[in-house]
Amino acid sequence: MINIFRRRTIMARSVAAALVLLALNGCVLGPNYTKPSIDIPDTFKEAQGWKSAEPSDDKPRGSWWEVFGDPALNTLVAQVDVSNQNVQLALAQYRQAQAAAQAARASFFPTIGASASADRSDAKSKISNSFGLGLDASWEPDLWGGVARSVEAGTASLQSNAALLAAARLSEQASLVQDYFQLRITDETIVLQANTVEDYRRALQITQNQFAAGIVTRSDIAQAQSQLKNAEAQLIDLGVGRAQLEHAIAILIGKAPAAFNLDKAPLKASLPDIPLSMPSKLLERRPDIAAAERRAAAANAQIGVARAAYFPNFSLSASGGFQNTTASDLFNVPSRVWSLGASLAQTIFDGGLRAAHTKEAVAAYDASVAEYRQTVLGGLQEVEDNLVALRLLADEAKVQDDALAAAREAQRLALDQYKAGTANYTNVIVAQTSANSAARSALQLLGRRYTASALMIKALGGGWQGTE
Repeated sequence: MINIFRRRTIMARSVAAALVLLALNGCVLGPNYTKPSIDIPDTFKEAQGWKSAEPSDDKPRGSWWEVFGDPALNTLVAQVDVSNQNVQLALAQYRQAQAAAQAARASFFPTIGASASADRSDAKSKISNSFGLGLDASWEPDLWGGVARSVEAGTASLQSNAALLAAARLSEQASLVQDYFQLRITDETIVLQANTVEDYRRALQITQNQFAAGIVTRSDIAQAQSQLKNAEAQLIDLGVGRAQLEHAIAILIGKAPAAFNLDKAPLKASLPDIPLSMPSKLLERRPDIAAAERRAAAANAQIGVARAAYFPNFSLSASGGFQNTTASDLFNVPSRVWSLGASLAQTIFDGGLRAAHTKEAVAAYDASVAEYRQTVLGGLQEVEDNLVALRLLADEAKVQDDALAAAREAQRLALDQYKAGTANYTNVIVAQTSANSAARSALQLLGRRYTASALMIKALGGGWQGTE
């Protein structure tokens, strides 16, 4: 009898040891994650003829906007990370994901609780007291890797939110850079239009002098006055666009428009030489691509969580403490109480719920892979779009400069001919309008080149290195 009891005791200990060993090592269900594959070209299509600059040590790499060399822009963009509310939203979501990842890891450990009680009751005129103090512990070993997969999913989601935070920063910074350059181009256009108004005012004075001398008719004066008033109206209209750009910049740095003012100033920035990396490097640099890839990893881990639900739940519990009818005798040895237990629970029928959850997890993973690949393709398109924009806009700028020079020469000749009485005022109006239009087109083209440069840097992930 004693030998049988010993054998049973040894067997029970062996089973308990095996369960503990299984709990510690466990098996992890579900597919192990591999980065989704995607075919990308070795070079960009629009990089033909692209003369990329070699990155040098004196080129800014972290604060990418500093490549434009504008101190006022540097000051503004630095405020985005501190005060922009979209960045603050992404930061809060990152902290939320961080807490969720910590909560998932907590399931690896046992739960321990304490309790204390004091009761006094009256039954059949007999008063009795009861005092208790206890400690409870329970633990559900991760036999099938459900918790491990949950932690894996939480970690991947945390990494995805970190990338989304970086993407939010980059997006808001790029928006501010674009708005800033549009505002400075508007400032330059205002100066140009103000000079045009002065030119038209002098032309009106010449026409009035010509009329007083009996050389021209009153219709020439009317045409000159109409041209002047139209130019003055256009100058006023430019103020609308500038004010709205100023308001947009205020919001991007987290200020109310009424609390922000940016004085008019000439454009001091310079167009940077942007080093072009290979398409494969794009996958390492762009935070939105990194976020999409991490979402795919999180979705893959959720498949393991769903599959772990097919297997039984095993839990261990223990409790101990003291219980007595008098408080003074509570901590005596006879007052000690304890219990140990283990339980195994298995769902036998759930109407297909677990199967549905598994299919849902697999479909969610497939969707995240498609989203990742689409994000990569979108990133490649953005680089191609801005490559062709920068290349062709540079060519267009050369042609536009020639057109502007020719238009200004035609304006000078038409005015000289009018003064000499060999041309009518219509020729002067046509030449002046053409010169003004060519000058404004040149400024707009310059603004497009600055915008394309900012978008190109954003498309490349910001900065010149992909190590961050």
